[in-house]
Amino acid sequence: MKKTLIALSIISFFACKQQEKKESTLVYPTTKKVAVEEDYFGTKVVDNYRWLEDDLSEETEAWVKSQNEVTFSYLAKIPYREQLKKSMLDLNSYEKIGAPSKEGKYIYYAKNSGLQNHWVHYRKDEAGNEELFIDPNTFSKDGTTALAGMTFTKDGSMVVLYIQEAGADWKSMVVLDTETKEVIGDTIKDIKFSGASWIGNKGFYYSTYQKPEGSNLTAKTDQHIIYYHELNTPQSEDKIIYGAKPEEKHRYAGAYVTEDQNYLVITLQNSTYGNKLLIKELSNKEAGLITVLDHFDSETYVVENEGSKLYISTDLDAPNKRLVSTDISNPGSENWVDVIPETENVLEIGTGGGYFFGKYTEAAITKVKQFDYDGGLVREIELPGIGTAEGFGCKKEEKELYYTFSNYITPKSYYKYSLETGESELYWKPEINFNSDDYESKQVFYTSKDGTKIPMIINYKKGIELNGKNPTLLYGYGGFNIMVTPSFKSSNAVWMENGGIYAVANLRGGGEYGKKWHIAGTQQQKQNVFDDFIAAGEYLIQEKYTSTDYLAIHGRSNGGLLVGATMLQRPDLFKVALPGVGVLDMLRYHKFTAGAGWAYDYGTADDNKEMFEYLYRYSPVHNVKENVEYPAVMITTGDHDDRVVPAHSFKFAAELQAKQFGNNPRLIRIETNAGHGSGKPLDKQIEERADMFAFALYNMGVESLSVSE
Repeated sequence: MKKTLIALSIISFFACKQQEKKESTLVYPTTKKVAVEEDYFGTKVVDNYRWLEDDLSEETEAWVKSQNEVTFSYLAKIPYREQLKKSMLDLNSYEKIGAPSKEGKYIYYAKNSGLQNHWVHYRKDEAGNEELFIDPNTFSKDGTTALAGMTFTKDGSMVVLYIQEAGADWKSMVVLDTETKEVIGDTIKDIKFSGASWIGNKGFYYSTYQKPEGSNLTAKTDQHIIYYHELNTPQSEDKIIYGAKPEEKHRYAGAYVTEDQNYLVITLQNSTYGNKLLIKELSNKEAGLITVLDHFDSETYVVENEGSKLYISTDLDAPNKRLVSTDISNPGSENWVDVIPETENVLEIGTGGGYFFGKYTEAAITKVKQFDYDGGLVREIELPGIGTAEGFGCKKEEKELYYTFSNYITPKSYYKYSLETGESELYWKPEINFNSDDYESKQVFYTSKDGTKIPMIINYKKGIELNGKNPTLLYGYGGFNIMVTPSFKSSNAVWMENGGIYAVANLRGGGEYGKKWHIAGTQQQKQNVFDDFIAAGEYLIQEKYTSTDYLAIHGRSNGGLLVGATMLQRPDLFKVALPGVGVLDMLRYHKFTAGAGWAYDYGTADDNKEMFEYLYRYSPVHNVKENVEYPAVMITTGDHDDRVVPAHSFKFAAELQAKQFGNNPRLIRIETNAGHGSGKPLDKQIEERADMFAFALYNMGVESLSVSE
């Protein structure tokens, strides 16, 4: 391939120089200690940095500023930091498009010319004339206001826009007339963890919390309420549909209308796993709510209906999920009939065109099958390769759908799929200056501490020498039943293009092997996740992909906890640790925003003595030791993160700096006007990623990068 992208090659790795590079002149800001003592089942726990939880205080603001001054001064001295940023910008500079969807008389789609902070939304009329519909890049000068999604009415005449500011989970809703693009009614404010579900053209259902006392970004939110908003009426008059009873709180409540507009489906949750399920017949004003399930022991959702016949996706009595049917006249689980039975692989259901699409995940790799409404297999869909396929769903009247395919070394392409013939044709392929044929993506299975086999995908440029000196970035998540499946990121491509290895371990706690795999990494089995990650690092070293001197670990959110815990448990194994927006104070995580909903995975320190002691043993904030040289660490967070509040990261950084031993840096990079990740403009994403990679390489002993054509 003829390269026009500036390629950077690492030209010096010397382990001896790494050992010599121990002298450091870093001076951290002084973080005052104000001891707060709490008694947990007879154990006294002192929290010296609780004052950093106050995001409204001037002292916290000053601390953030002083930490950033130290961090960005350090980063500015890395000679190839700007080169990495330029490489990421160059590789990102190609046109991207999204899948089209028909809404009313228009075809809508999104495009990005290359380096726009946010994707721009266009539409075409029946004659094929294109026009700009919405450009979120005009919402704010610095790009921190984003369009977080859109929901059209069934006839496409109106649309709800979700507006997100500074990356916070709190959003606003604006209704537009799609023909005139004029705003209808007032802005609906302070919406959290909700979309809109239209009923006809008169109004829509949504969910949110009552505004908390104190800071919107940290105060606890634990009663989600479902509302109905009628157009051209003030939000104050919105009707409460469910959730206002103080004696019956649900932390997450959702409502959606079936495609035929006949039923309202309500899901109620107290944690991130498990839901009650209710349904209401909308055509009958006298009809009450019908209970389908009245417990939280499964994840169960109505995915389709034909008249009164409901099709339900569930993992009740089926850890890898199944599709069942029942009638609304008697919808209890005792009357369910299997349509697509459970298999050994996890099932996700999509619908469209009168078919079901069963997306199966086999060790993080996608396979898709098409079924009729009786559960009969129509065909297995032939995918373009081994990786992740997404998008198998469309409206009931459609004859074709669009799906994406990608993996760690293949940029995302779109395919148009005929529902009748089963043929896929390439719809769009990016013109990116990256040749996938030059890279290898290899899945391996390694053994964790207790003998469990764990899958990992290792990605690298062909021809690398397995000499233990390859800079390696190991990524993991391991929680909340979430699957980590192959996807392409241009920043990771830059890492690999420069000789780095990018490895992703599919840890327990995730959803790659269904409910049992998830449960094996929760509560008092959480150590399994850390052991799996540690074993991944040991495997990479054992097989000579890398060595301790060249191994960095990274994870975000629950993955930030993973990195924080493992770097403390095995500081000898890793050279660099990059915990992002992490859950790091395991004794208090449930005190903030919607954090109490994570208790299914973590348990809480208030549950019982055994759970407290288990959390206390691994909580990163509480396990930083004196006289231990930890890896070089750069914590990343956002000052508007109201998912995992930045106080987690602040307190962890303060503990690490207060107990500095050795000369590996212990820094925190705090993005301003940014949240947990959603809505972050592209320029901020690239800057953060370039800083992470520069920090990692610099602390691996890389002295310089050379530029070649």
